[in-house]
Amino acid sequence: MDGEPVLRWWRGGGRDIVYALIMTAVTVGGAYGEAHPEQVSDQLPAGSAASHPPAAAFALVAVASLVLAGRHRWPRAVLAVSAGAVTVYSLLGYENGAALLAPVVALYTLATALSARRALAWGVLVTLVLMGATAAHNPFGPTGAGFYLLPGMTAAATLGGIAVASRRAYVASIQARADADARRRIDEERLRIARELHDVVAHTMATINVQAGAAAHVLRDRPDAAAEALATIKAVSKDGLRELRAILDVLRQADEADPTAPTPGVGQLPALIDRAVQAGLETTLTVTGAPRPLPAAVDLAAYRIVQESLTNTVRHAGPATAAVTLTYADGELAVEVVDTGLGGPVADPGLSGGHGLVGMRERATSVGGSLEAGPQPGGGGWRVTAGLPAPGGVRRETAGLRGGSDRRGQSGEQGQSGERSQSDVTVARGAEGRLG
Repeated sequence: MDGEPVLRWWRGGGRDIVYALIMTAVTVGGAYGEAHPEQVSDQLPAGSAASHPPAAAFALVAVASLVLAGRHRWPRAVLAVSAGAVTVYSLLGYENGAALLAPVVALYTLATALSARRALAWGVLVTLVLMGATAAHNPFGPTGAGFYLLPGMTAAATLGGIAVASRRAYVASIQARADADARRRIDEERLRIARELHDVVAHTMATINVQAGAAAHVLRDRPDAAAEALATIKAVSKDGLRELRAILDVLRQADEADPTAPTPGVGQLPALIDRAVQAGLETTLTVTGAPRPLPAAVDLAAYRIVQESLTNTVRHAGPATAAVTLTYADGELAVEVVDTGLGGPVADPGLSGGHGLVGMRERATSVGGSLEAGPQPGGGGWRVTAGLPAPGGVRRETAGLRGGSDRRGQSGEQGQSGERSQSDVTVARGAEGRLG
């Protein structure tokens, strides 16, 4: 905790201040050494003004270095001041070898903050100004001493700054891409959860609404039918709460999730058909082809498409019957839900402000399939068909969906079952027998 204020100061500009002080000591000390050389080969020409610079001259070198304290906040202004101070120092005829380090550092800092083209333009401008000022009153002649080192220094600073800027841009692009991917995954998960909530809540509430209305209608005359409707409400609400709890466990990232049933799939369709029948919708389920293991996403999508289709029929179709057909073909599972109720826009929640059809289409598309929905020819009902990818595999004996076995209710289809060469499962119950 004690070091946090110092760390904040260091990151907030303190390191630039320390760097500027170090550069000031180096450049001023270097300028003084150039004016008072110890080596004979470094002796200035006799009578040269550069051999006795006043304190004000060293002040120019100090200014050129001290302004580096703000090089990251005001890079252009710092470069202008630093280069200007060294230019004046050079025009006065003093040897500027050490002093040139300050504007070179300022040029590098500016290059890291600009595009390559602008950085090169600034590099050329600073080079020409400093070379011109140096040649004008160079104590060793226009091109003497380290005159030709100057363009190399500015070029290295400019190109180094461009390289650093490119590296930073590359890292930033990778980070931005990672952030975008993270946001996309979050949005996809949010959409998936929204679909799950919609499917669970819509189906549960639609069934409860129908059963509650039926119970209220027959409560006085048929208390036994009302009790059966209330039992259906209890069972449906229990299943809905279980699925909601599973979704909320994912959102909470609970360490120990509540015990739940398997993820909904085609294996749970018979139970779904039972609930639809209990809600007053006479429904049949037919499975042709050999049931086989499905990818988890496809399994869930097939279940939800059937669930949403039956929910829409219960809510919008009026008095009707429904037929659900699953067809296992080579590489595909065909799902079809047909009802005999009202056709047209009233049966399309997507046209009345809802999200049912949109959600079903998105589910099918998300697993690589397709979905079509529309009224039957002549307006005699509504039809939903979906083609979902189902790679071939070992035949699976799914609970409630076993090839070669039959489940029949009161409406039955015994007369047809013997004529089919493929597996056929039919569940049909009359609503009148349950609700009177």
